[in-house]
Amino acid sequence: MRILQLMLCGAILLSGRGATSLSAADEVDAAVTRALDYLVTRQKRQGYWEAERGQYRVAMTALVGTAMLAEGSTATTGRYSSRIGKAVDYLLAVSRPNGLIGYREDFHYTYGHGFSMVFLSQVYGEEEDIRRREEIREVLTKAVQFCADAQTSKGGWGYVSAKEGNDFDEGSTCITQVQGLRACRNAGIPVSKEIIDLAVKYIADCTTSKGGVQYSIRGGGERPPITAAALAALFNAGEYDTELTKNMRSFCDDRIWPGRPLKSSAGHWHYMHFYYAQVMYRQGGDRWNDYRRQIEEQLLKEVSSGGGWSDRQIGPVYTTAVNCIILQLDKGYLPIYQR
Repeated sequence: MRILQLMLCGAILLSGRGATSLSAADEVDAAVTRALDYLVTRQKRQGYWEAERGQYRVAMTALVGTAMLAEGSTATTGRYSSRIGKAVDYLLAVSRPNGLIGYREDFHYTYGHGFSMVFLSQVYGEEEDIRRREEIREVLTKAVQFCADAQTSKGGWGYVSAKEGNDFDEGSTCITQVQGLRACRNAGIPVSKEIIDLAVKYIADCTTSKGGVQYSIRGGGERPPITAAALAALFNAGEYDTELTKNMRSFCDDRIWPGRPLKSSAGHWHYMHFYYAQVMYRQGGDRWNDYRRQIEEQLLKEVSSGGGWSDRQIGPVYTTAVNCIILQLDKGYLPIYQR
């Protein structure tokens, strides 16, 4: 019955007729199922996904895998179990002896490393096979050490390790590492408190008096997308009601929502709401319900006839994966995003 219901919902969404007969939850479920099924068609035989021009293979694989985990599937059970299993196989295969999950030629490889820590740590928590679990544990343990070695002198991270990037730091990659580290710690992988403390200080040092987080500790101007991501990372780190997070929340209220309408016109809009949705979900209550209703309406307007979402910068695999995660936060399957 559930499969038949989803097929009927998908048909109604495609035709554009009868949408009023569906509940909002049914519409979202149908859209997510079609989107995840679209992503199935984009997985390569070796188990990976990629962005435009073959870039970000590791990051895309981890993000799509996470979106499928958010549906309730695992590496061994559920509608997308075989796809998740292949993604795990790929990420384990490209893990390096130095702890990097990925490879140096992959564009801006620290993104892939951070997202992979999130994905694999969620798989690790559900893995029942002893050998497989131990293999994932070893990879994640080395990955945490790689993060420590790759951290800049100021506490952030860049597109590559600090050594390779001449100690360059950049806000969005820093957030990816912080969430990855937190996900590992939640899964029982040892993570030094010093690494997190340095990262939190880095975020504070990048934040202006108005509450906006700059592109880099060296400047670059306040960036709403990075501010939303930093706030989500601080929530992950247990920082909820500090003066810093209050200022950042005020900045986001003014520059992201509810001070501005939810229209996907600004650059990095989907990236911004990927993290801002996590912030709003953790806050819960009426604010989350209002935001969720509006973000769902906006995303359902944008879905393509093929089932995914388009993106001019990174490509449909990326946008479809992050939107699916946004639309499934309320399911509560992933510990890293739970309240």
